[in-house]
Amino acid sequence: MANRLAGKVAVITGAASGIGRATLELFVEEGARVIAADVQRDVGSELEQRYPGVVRFAHCDVTQLPQLKAAIDSAAEHFGGLDILFSNAGRGGSPVGVEDFDAAAWDQTQALLLRSVAAGASYAVPHLKRRGGGSIINTSSVSALQAGYASIDYSVAKAGVLHYTRVAAADLAPQKIRINAIVPGFIATSIFGNSLGLGAAETKAMADRIAEKSGIANPIGKPGLPQDIAEAALFLASDAAAFITGTHLTVDGGLTIGPRSSWDKSNPGALGSALGLSPEQMQALRERRPVG
Repeated sequence: MANRLAGKVAVITGAASGIGRATLELFVEEGARVIAADVQRDVGSELEQRYPGVVRFAHCDVTQLPQLKAAIDSAAEHFGGLDILFSNAGRGGSPVGVEDFDAAAWDQTQALLLRSVAAGASYAVPHLKRRGGGSIINTSSVSALQAGYASIDYSVAKAGVLHYTRVAAADLAPQKIRINAIVPGFIATSIFGNSLGLGAAETKAMADRIAEKSGIANPIGKPGLPQDIAEAALFLASDAAAFITGTHLTVDGGLTIGPRSSWDKSNPGALGSALGLSPEQMQALRERRPVG
């Protein structure tokens, strides 16, 4: 199936790299015109040249709300309206823990990952109403579901994205505006290198290594790639998801189905470790064979 977004106009924040870039490319392939909102001017210019008349770049730091509003409003200015908002911009949070709470770092993370989602939806709604409805998609994270995947401030912000999505859906449903979230797992993007303060070349190299090596971290045995999330965004943006709102789609290769021992039989798990059992002994116990 092709042209699933024919005639649609989308705004994608964080569109210059990673998940945002993969989604932009897929949306264009499926017939959409796109406002690429990002802070990377050089990449934005390149995208405009690559997709003349189809992609327009809007310089946008989503923590600066006038810039975010201008980027969303530019969809109507350049393409006549707005049908889809993908609030995707983000980066890693602060590494500090509970005892070392940093109010400024906390507020910065919430502004980037949560406040921008709420503000973006607010700015998009008038445009979507004029089109008779539309789709808002928010990027959350597996760190919203359980501990151990990211810093506290990042995880709490991403959990807020999930709950905001549910609550906002009730408010927007009468206006035929759907709002859903995507929960990515371990995806090979620049967010890891950026969070460590690495340069552009090192950041890309890290993302490439993750793409090559990270399949072992996922039950399904393949690395998570930006294209995997782009496909989920395409589904939620399209008419195929016309009956879906106020929920989330977890795209994590099975990462959150359970502890590693539930899918990796070479791992004895907490019970095996507590009992001092080897992986082989645990497997025998699972199969109800004599352990000896």
